[in-house]
Amino acid sequence: MEKMQLSPMRNVKRQKTEKPMTKRVWRLKLNVTWQRIKKALKSTLRHRLHLHLASNLNKLSTLKLNHHDMAIIRPIRHVMKKKKTFHPTMPLAKLIQLPRTEADFIDHGDAMTPSKSPIENISTQWRELHGLHNWDGLFEPLHPWLRREIVKYGEFVEATYDAFDFDPLSEFCGSCRYNRHKLFEELGLTKHGYKVTKYIYAMSHVDVPEWLERTCCSWSKNSNWMGYVAVSGDAETARIGRRDILVAWRGTVAPTEWYSDLRTSLQPLGKTNIKVQRGFLSIYSSKGEFTRYNKLSASEQVMEEIRKLVYFFRDRGEEVSLTVCGHSLGGALALLNAYDAGTYFPDLFISVISFGAPRVGNIHFKEKLREVGVKTLRVIVKQDIVPKLPGFILNTILNKFTAVTGRLKWIYRHVGTQLKLDVLMSPYLTRDPDYTGSHNLETYLHLLDGYINKTSKFRWNARRDVALVNKTTNMLIKELKIPEFWYQKPFKGLVLNQYGRWVKPGRQPEHIPSPLSIRSNHDLSL
Repeated sequence: MEKMQLSPMRNVKRQKTEKPMTKRVWRLKLNVTWQRIKKALKSTLRHRLHLHLASNLNKLSTLKLNHHDMAIIRPIRHVMKKKKTFHPTMPLAKLIQLPRTEADFIDHGDAMTPSKSPIENISTQWRELHGLHNWDGLFEPLHPWLRREIVKYGEFVEATYDAFDFDPLSEFCGSCRYNRHKLFEELGLTKHGYKVTKYIYAMSHVDVPEWLERTCCSWSKNSNWMGYVAVSGDAETARIGRRDILVAWRGTVAPTEWYSDLRTSLQPLGKTNIKVQRGFLSIYSSKGEFTRYNKLSASEQVMEEIRKLVYFFRDRGEEVSLTVCGHSLGGALALLNAYDAGTYFPDLFISVISFGAPRVGNIHFKEKLREVGVKTLRVIVKQDIVPKLPGFILNTILNKFTAVTGRLKWIYRHVGTQLKLDVLMSPYLTRDPDYTGSHNLETYLHLLDGYINKTSKFRWNARRDVALVNKTTNMLIKELKIPEFWYQKPFKGLVLNQYGRWVKPGRQPEHIPSPLSIRSNHDLSL
């Protein structure tokens, strides 16, 4: 009986305790469900952030998503397009896979990926690569042979900056640091197989402190080293299919050159309708009887050397070409140089490769270059303002009404075929607007090395050293930990001598600029 009496009580207790137990179970289930929802939301946001950054950086070709990732990303694509850009706080290396990370810039003593691209034999297609058909079909995608050649000529122009002495405390300020026979050796450019035959000097005052004026007796204050003439050696000539004469022009460095750049008035060439920017023409054609290095203008110096080289190699039965290249102001001088050479040698294959060059002349200047057969490849960066000069506002407006304004003599016109790059295509470059860095030649060469076409990602197998971008800029992302403006002399040029004193070193005699090096007979044995 007791058992039968106790039995209902047990059932009652059990019924009373079932309700709270059920509540706890539901709480637990709700908690687990909520945690799963939070986790799913975090996962979705993480992938959304991943995709957003990848789209902003034009996604590297090495970025791959698995099927699970795509299942999460697809439903939110239409939502992401409506979202505003936001700045992630996570390190970039954790958000996107980079082919180069900070570890690649630490010397571990092991063999790293070569920084040089393969060198191909282009002897059968060099004319097409230099614009015979105005580079039609070679940009989309960018032909790898063409990329290699453009970067090569860009490095020749970069040498004019690396070798230029612009130290206002140097008695040789405004000169080249190296003898022409040692220029490529000192700058690591012997790999390209060219030999410098002549230096070019232009009339352009270099600003130096007043107290230094008296000590500048070994250098002319009226002249600047503006570039050089070089010629391909036998091995390089066989690779590229002809004897190539190269002229490399330096861009703007000196403050007085900036003044010349900003003088936007056009000046006629002789009694023709052809007009060019007055400041560029002044640097190119000015000379002074009482100067040390500019008794001949830059124009006369370079044309004298080109004539000598063309006749020398043609007399040997060789095919000869002329390639003129420059950056910024150097690109403008390259066009003036090509105009002179094309007028003098109408049967010479002449091409111009310019980087970040401004406008130079009017419609008649453009047509004359086309008439004499000069092929011009104009490489620009979207964020660079210099190619929009001179006449940044006026010319932009008037060029939209070409049918009406096209023949006006006082409107600037760009020359040649344009290859346009974008800073945003590289995952290594900062997104902060930096107009100086966007104009830097090393930024151009970095973007060229990674460019495939307008819509593709940055080339995953780009070989050129990324650290070179920060030589004279602060354009690289912080995650790479490359110092900004790292290309400089140790101890700002001072050395510790044998007596324990910090002194300015003198130049070796072979690197001291001399008028004799300008007039000397050139050894053309290559």
